[in-house]
Amino acid sequence: MAVVAGVDFGTLSVRVTLVDDRKGPLGLAKAEYPLHRKRENPAYATQAHADHMDALTRAMRGALDSAGVRGDEVAALAIDTTGSSVVMVGEGLEPLDEYYLWCDHRAKTEAEEITRLAHQEGLEAIEWCGGVYSHEWGFSKLLHWLRNNPGKRDRLVTALEHCDMVAATLTGVTNPRQLKRSICAMGHKWMWNPRWGGLPPQEFLSKVDPLFDGIREKLAGEYVTSDVVAGRLTPYWAERLGLKAGIPIPVGALDAHWDAIGAGCRVGDVVNVVGTSTCIIAIADETSLIQGVCGVVPGSVDPNLVGIEAGLSATGDIFEAIARRANTAIQDLSKGLEHYRAGQTGLLRLTWDNGDRTVLVNADLGGITLGWNLLHTAQDELFAAIEGTAFHTRIILERMAEGGVPVERVINAGGIPQHNAVLNQVYANVLGRPVLVPNGIPTGLGSSIFASLAAGSHPDLDSARAAICLPFRTFEPDPKAHAVYEQLFAHYRTLYFGFGGVSGPVSLDHILRDLKRIAALPSEPVPPDAMPA
Repeated sequence: MAVVAGVDFGTLSVRVTLVDDRKGPLGLAKAEYPLHRKRENPAYATQAHADHMDALTRAMRGALDSAGVRGDEVAALAIDTTGSSVVMVGEGLEPLDEYYLWCDHRAKTEAEEITRLAHQEGLEAIEWCGGVYSHEWGFSKLLHWLRNNPGKRDRLVTALEHCDMVAATLTGVTNPRQLKRSICAMGHKWMWNPRWGGLPPQEFLSKVDPLFDGIREKLAGEYVTSDVVAGRLTPYWAERLGLKAGIPIPVGALDAHWDAIGAGCRVGDVVNVVGTSTCIIAIADETSLIQGVCGVVPGSVDPNLVGIEAGLSATGDIFEAIARRANTAIQDLSKGLEHYRAGQTGLLRLTWDNGDRTVLVNADLGGITLGWNLLHTAQDELFAAIEGTAFHTRIILERMAEGGVPVERVINAGGIPQHNAVLNQVYANVLGRPVLVPNGIPTGLGSSIFASLAAGSHPDLDSARAAICLPFRTFEPDPKAHAVYEQLFAHYRTLYFGFGGVSGPVSLDHILRDLKRIAALPSEPVPPDAMPA
């Protein structure tokens, strides 16, 4: 038995979960940090490394108090973070600037240039990240920084993903040659893959922009999976965190990938990590190229299997935006949604408010709502948006299945499913299959599992997962609602690929009429007491 600490850095806060790796969670705490935005540039989103580390200190000490655990009882800690959240560093791995946070969208031009040249050059890597390199990913952000910070270029030693930077800080690594880099982060966000010898060739990168000359060398280090120890906690950080020096810290990962592990993901499972956006994670023994799916990387989730990542660019953010425009709180706007039945609003919502991440990979798309009349309310739109995210999720799951990914169980993890039974039920009804939801907060359990492995308390991932993961609540699909959603999904799919520009001309004259017909169907809502709380 060991007590371990799972650290989860989110967009606005860090959560520390202390876990007895035989009995389960003991206590948790979180601490917030500022997100820096600019009104004049909505694409701008940065955070400071010092703010992250200060918050980690507060959260760790809060978790120890919450659990009633002494710091010297904690045997290991592990870190997951958002991504691609990139910091450029100089000598001693000191930050030269703030992190380009995952939701920083300034690097669209750079991403388009990388994508275009990759196809011109026949770069294999572009096909394995869905055919489009994203402005949210590492090389795009690094190039944007190089172009916009000429006075700092000569001081650049390397660029680091957030999970690798925190691990290096806590373990005292200051030499980039001694870095252990996360295959999870670098594989999904930097086109790293053993199929082509790691990162894309220097020749290709220099063709993108001569500012990339020598960058492959600067991104050197040991690329490893999260069952490898990155280093051990230094005395300085042990004192700050209230822990004992020398405890192991494994190589970190991206938050959604470890959230999937913490939710109990196995081969055959697809985990929807539903929060401000949605990350959709699966694992497989092997898989082929999947068009439009943004990452297929060996070892990125389970070190011994292939990790597959897809997602929606916004989910909770859309729900919050609808409430904000209605000048109300999302909690208040959600009251009564359990009485809605499938398709009753007559609205069909394409949830592209922040673009399309999968499967169209098009950041220029915008949200569309069809079927408005003079009596529709913000609550109607909210329910239609929940349906829309479920339809989009079904598009992605079908594409993954076509690519050979086994889709046997669907698990809704992340923060929103813990508090939104309506969303879970709508997803079950749209997908036509049971949706499992961890019976408790799974955030931080994935990092706790890898901390347990680093501590040597469990022999393998299966053993740690069986001991630490939570049991499930099950949301069964309602046959009547599913029958309605089959009709709506047919329209959604037509609109999705039609407005997405990949299906050619489509006939739309019947859709508004049919939305009215479906809204008038006499099906009943699922009684609130029939849905798990």
